[in-house]
Amino acid sequence: MARSGTMCGRGHAAGVERTYLGEMAVFWFLLISLVVVVAAVTLAVVGSGDGSQHTAGGGLGDAPPDVLDEPLPPDRPVGRADVDGLRLAVGVRGYRMRQVDDVLDRLGAELAERDARIAELESALAGAQAAAMGRADFFEQTQEGSDGR
Repeated sequence: MARSGTMCGRGHAAGVERTYLGEMAVFWFLLISLVVVVAAVTLAVVGSGDGSQHTAGGGLGDAPPDVLDEPLPPDRPVGRADVDGLRLAVGVRGYRMRQVDDVLDRLGAELAERDARIAELESALAGAQAAAMGRADFFEQTQEGSDGR
């Protein structure tokens, strides 16, 4: 029996050695695969220039800016559709404060201008109504004076 126990010990050692060699083969395969993938991605990024955009490193071109030049029409008053269609660019920490301030200043100025125009028209309407009432009173007095003769 001692001999058969010795045989099992040798067989077990050979199995452990095969397992170790198998694990090393998988490790090297994964390591080489990782190096190949990293190299391929690096080459794709560095060599992605198509020649139309000349960059210093020959890599990716600059992204187009997401800043609107004039989000509201400069040549006419702002309408409801302009405000509904307004999209402000998002910066690193939210909306770009300068762009939002410009839009709000413009909207505030146009609302103040419209309020002043509405007040002017209401004043003119009240004056016209007063004048019309004065004429009506004048005609009533004239008619009363002519009837009382």
